[in-house]
Amino acid sequence: MDENLDEELDNVVILNDEEGNEVKFEFLDLVELNDEEYVILLPMTEENEEEEGEVVILKVEDSDDDDEESYVSVDDEAILNQVFEIFKERFKDDFDFVD
Repeated sequence: MDENLDEELDNVVILNDEEGNEVKFEFLDLVELNDEEYVILLPMTEENEEEEGEVVILKVEDSDDDDEESYVSVDDEAILNQVFEIFKERFKDDFDFVD
């Protein structure tokens, strides 16, 4: 397998939406806040489609299966903002953030 393609796939997370459709995300970061972990994901679009996207922040929870984690949505706006601020600080030189 092509090494670059393999590297690209290592950063891809596939989740199911509410309708059961697979949605691909690029894994950007893992942020720890108050002894909880949150993933920062960027929805992937078609290959040649460059579009400014909003990141998705999900809380990491352990599942019953030791090898897997599950991601759950976060309803607390304050936590979302704190996690996003940490992410923005870490990647301020890599991304152009729009408030």
